Amino acid sequence: MSEQNVVAKKSFFPTDRSLYTPFNVVCGVILLVGLLLTVMRFTGGLAAVTNLDDNYPWGLWIGFDLMAGVALAAGGYTTSAACYIFGIKRFHSAVRPAILTGFLGYALVVVSLNYDVGRPWRLPYPFVVQRGTTSLLFEVAACVALYLTVLFLEYSPAALEWLGFKKLRNTLVRITMVLTIFGVVLSTLHQSSLGALFLIAPSKLHPLWYSTYIPVYFFISSIIAGLSMVIFEGTLSHKYFHDKMDATYRSEHDGLVLGFAKGASFVMAGYVIIKIIGIAVENQWHLLATPYGLWFLVELIGFVALPCYLYAVGARDKNLKLIQRTSIIAVLGIILNRLNVCIIAFNWYLPWSQKYIPHWGEVGLTIFMLTVGVLVFRFIVTRQPIFYEHPEYQAHHAEDLDVHHKAQH
Repeated sequence: MSEQNVVAKKSFFPTDRSLYTPFNVVCGVILLVGLLLTVMRFTGGLAAVTNLDDNYPWGLWIGFDLMAGVALAAGGYTTSAACYIFGIKRFHSAVRPAILTGFLGYALVVVSLNYDVGRPWRLPYPFVVQRGTTSLLFEVAACVALYLTVLFLEYSPAALEWLGFKKLRNTLVRITMVLTIFGVVLSTLHQSSLGALFLIAPSKLHPLWYSTYIPVYFFISSIIAGLSMVIFEGTLSHKYFHDKMDATYRSEHDGLVLGFAKGASFVMAGYVIIKIIGIAVENQWHLLATPYGLWFLVELIGFVALPCYLYAVGARDKNLKLIQRTSIIAVLGIILNRLNVCIIAFNWYLPWSQKYIPHWGEVGLTIFMLTVGVLVFRFIVTRQPIFYEHPEYQAHHAEDLDVHHKAQH
């Protein structure tokens, strides 16, 4: 290995720093509170840390941690599909960060689901003991479990390069195209099926959010979430992990942001159109003048149409700052949509006294999960070749990309 590569390799490993930084102290407090709430949840039951009842069996853990979490973790399949299936080579440097974000997102979704279910050992039951193959939940569970496995395999080459397992790493790289195609198929199935779960509740979900097209809405909005999340995550990474990035990643970043903004703008425009078509088909124009209708317009115009326009302007003018700020609006819009469907517009006819308001324990455990995700992400990117090419594999990476595109053709 040349002296230059040795210096480059060393520069990517974390230096000795004080553990008592403001960030670490805040995270430490959150982790302690989260562990306490975890004990309360599994010893005192749901009532100890939630406000769930018979009217609202799905609360913040499902609405945010699962529904929004799965959507925001869609950057993995959107980025890998763009690079390996559609052959857009300039997005290659963003694949590993997007895959890692998606893998951690899905892993935390599964962990969060254990808090809602309460009996972690029962999660495999639908596959082994009682096979509910006619249930949408079974399909969602199967696809999420399989896709989490796919994401782990797609992420593994980075970890194997770090650990020095060259043969296993090369074997996994050779099947990247197969994993990508499999991941896209699985994502299409479970992203749409999460919306299809609400098809059985036409009397509970407000008519403006309920639609026979809701599976399509969920799938298309997951693409928006994936593209926006890659921009958002990349912006934060450039600020806080800039010293872990090589010249290739830095040089490709601006083009990736512009490309994803352009793609997100087109998808958002299509999403707005099909939402309007959905209202027209159901003839629900009169509901737009109600309080819930105004809230629906806030979601559709303020968090979809507006960022659609801003993305387009940012891509046209090559305004990276505008695009990066717009990604925040788009990500918040996805979260708002999932919370509207699962909580806010659910049981819309109930009086305010019977509405569900999350318990502070639910909020605390959600923040706990987010903190764990951030800490694990930081641990990995400061040690493993996520934002840079491992010095011992730089020649392999170019060959790997050529192999993927030969497989594509």
